[in-house]
Amino acid sequence: MDNLESMLSEKRIFSPSTEFSERARIGSRAAFDALVAEAERDFEGFWARLAREFVTWDTPFSEVLDDSNAPFFKWFADGRLNVSVNCIDRHLPAKAEKTAIIGESDDGSVTHISYQELHDRVAKFANALKAQGIEKGDRVVIYLPMIPEATVAMLACARIGAIHSVVFGGFSAEALRDRINDTEAKMVITADGNMRGGKKVTLKGQVDKALEHGCPSVDTVIMLEHIGGVDTGASSAKELTWAEAVEGQPAECEPVMVEAEHPLFILYTSGSTGKPKGIVHSSGGYLVNAAMTCSWVFDLNDDDVYWCTADVGWITGHTYVTYGPLALGVTQVIFEGVPTYPDAGRFWDMVERHKVSVFYTAPTAIRALMKLGDEVPNQYDLSSLRLLGTVGEPINPEAWVWYYQVIGGGRCPITDTWWQTETGAHLIAPVPGAIDLVPGSCTLPLPGIMADVVDDHGHSVPTESGGNLVIKKPWPSMLRTIWGDDERFQRTYFPDNLPGYYLAGDSARRDQDGYIWIMGRIDDVINVSGHRLGTMEVESALVAHPEVAEAAVVGRPHDVKGETIVAFVVVKGDRPKGEAAEAMVKTLRDWVTEQIGPIAKPEEIRFGDNLPKTRSGKIMRRLLRGIAKDELPEGDTSTLENPAILDQLMGKD
Repeated sequence: MDNLESMLSEKRIFSPSTEFSERARIGSRAAFDALVAEAERDFEGFWARLAREFVTWDTPFSEVLDDSNAPFFKWFADGRLNVSVNCIDRHLPAKAEKTAIIGESDDGSVTHISYQELHDRVAKFANALKAQGIEKGDRVVIYLPMIPEATVAMLACARIGAIHSVVFGGFSAEALRDRINDTEAKMVITADGNMRGGKKVTLKGQVDKALEHGCPSVDTVIMLEHIGGVDTGASSAKELTWAEAVEGQPAECEPVMVEAEHPLFILYTSGSTGKPKGIVHSSGGYLVNAAMTCSWVFDLNDDDVYWCTADVGWITGHTYVTYGPLALGVTQVIFEGVPTYPDAGRFWDMVERHKVSVFYTAPTAIRALMKLGDEVPNQYDLSSLRLLGTVGEPINPEAWVWYYQVIGGGRCPITDTWWQTETGAHLIAPVPGAIDLVPGSCTLPLPGIMADVVDDHGHSVPTESGGNLVIKKPWPSMLRTIWGDDERFQRTYFPDNLPGYYLAGDSARRDQDGYIWIMGRIDDVINVSGHRLGTMEVESALVAHPEVAEAAVVGRPHDVKGETIVAFVVVKGDRPKGEAAEAMVKTLRDWVTEQIGPIAKPEEIRFGDNLPKTRSGKIMRRLLRGIAKDELPEGDTSTLENPAILDQLMGKD
C-alpha cells in the first residue's frame, strides 16, 4: 500500500462517503446523536419502541424493564413470542421465493435455500424433535459443522421452546461431555463428519466417546449423514439418522409461544477458573438487540448478500448467522470450509461469485490473508462489497488499513465491533453512515448502551487513561445468568466494588473524541514497574512493523519489575533463526521503543511459523503465558489447531 506508513503515522479519520450515508438507515451524526438523546431522555421508552419495531410479538408486553431483582434483570417479561416465527414465518409469503441461505461446502458445491424451503425444513425437524419426546424447556446439544442444517436445528429447537446448546465442532469428546452433563441435555444432534480443507473430520465418533464417558441424561442421538465414508459406530443412546427422523413429518409445525424471558440458548465460554461458563440468553430481549444491530451496524437492506464467516459454535454464529440476519429477512452465505482451501483466494472468490455486499470476519483471518500479499485478492472482482466488519478482538491499525484499501477498495466503511458472548450483540461499534472511523478503535457505544471506563472503585477515569470497561445500565440482550450458578454470575459480572455496573473484563481507554479503545482483557494488562500496559497496544505496535504479520504479547513475572513483556512474533516470509533472529529481535525492540516508549520494550521475543490458535482462529494466550515461563502448558489443548507450534515456541524446533 503506497501510503500505509503515512496513514499510520498519525490518527487518521475516515469519514463515511456521501453516497453511503445517503442510503444508510442512520445516515448522519445528527441522526445518531438524536437516538442517543432519546435513550438518555426516556431509557425504557427507547427500548420499548425498538422492541416493537424489530420483533413480532404474539402477546404484546406491557412492562419494559424489571430491575427489582438486579442483577437478574428482566426485559419485556409479560410479552410472548416465538423466535423462529420472527426469523421465518413473518417473511412469508412475501419472501417465500427469496434465498435465505447460500450454503457452500468445502468442495465448492453450492445450495440455495429459500425462505419457504427453510420454513419447511425447520418445521419438519421440529416435528421430529417432538416425536422423540423433546418439549419446551428441554435442553438439546447441537454438535454440527458450519452447514445450513446447524441453523435449521437451532431454529427447530426455538420453534418448540427447547433450549439449544451449540458445541463447536472442533471441541473434544471430553469438552462435549462436560457441556452435555452441565446442561443435562436429553438429545445430541450431530453429523457423521465434515470436510475442512479437503480433509475429513469425524464428529459422531466424538459423540460416542462422550457418551461412553458418561452422559446419563442423553436419550437420543440424531446424526446427519453429511459426508459418508466414515465409521460412525454406535453410542449408548437411541440413534436415528436425520433422514429417518424427518421421514413422514409434515412441513407445518405450530410454534410454541414462549415468555420473553424463556431461555433461547445456553452457550459455553471460557472461564478464568478453567471451568467453562454456560451463558444463558433469553428469547425476547436477545432477539431485539440481534435484529437491531444487524440493521444499524451492518445497515442490512433487502438486496444485500451478507456473509459472516464465524462458526455457529460461537456467539457470533448465533447472533450474526442464525438469528440477526434471518430476523431481517436477508440473504446470507454459510460456508463449511477454510479461507485458504483450495487456495488462498477462497474468500475473495466466494465474494465475487456470490456478489457478497456485507462481509464480517475476524482480525486473525485478515492478518493471515494479508500476509499472503495483495496479489491474491487483486485477482478477484470485489466491487460488490459495500461494508466490511471485524469481530472477536481489536483489529490493529495496519490490518485495518489493508482491509480498507485492498479488500474494500477504499470505499467500504469498516465496522470494528466490540461485544461478547455475554452481551449477546454489539454494544460498541461505529454506525457506518454516521460515525467517523479511526483504525484500531471500536468508536462509540450504540444508542441505549451506557458504557464508561472506570477505576476499581467505579469512578470514571480521565481521558486517555486506562481502566475497566463497564456498562452502567442493563440492555435487552445481556446474559441472564450462568447456567446453574447464579452466585458465579453475580461475582463475575457484577462485583461488589462496582455496584450496579456490568464488568466486561476488558481494559479500555477513552480518547479526546469519546472514542473507546480496547486494550485487552483485564488479566492481559501487564504491570511493568508500576506502569499498566495493554497487551493490544504492544501487539499493535509490533504488527505495524512492515516485516511482522502477527504478534501476541503476554506478561512474565519478574522479581523487580513485577512483570516483563514476552512477545511471540510471526514474520512475513521465513521464520528467522540464528543471527538473523538476533538482529530481528533488536530491530523490533527498538521499533516498540520508538512507537510506545522504553517501558513497552519486550524483554524477550520468540519467533514462530504461527501462533497457537483454536480451530476458530482465536489465539490461546493461556498457553503463551505458560510458554513465556518455560513451562509446559497445562489444561485442555483439545481445541488447539496446530499442536506442533508449542514445541517450536518452547525452543525445541
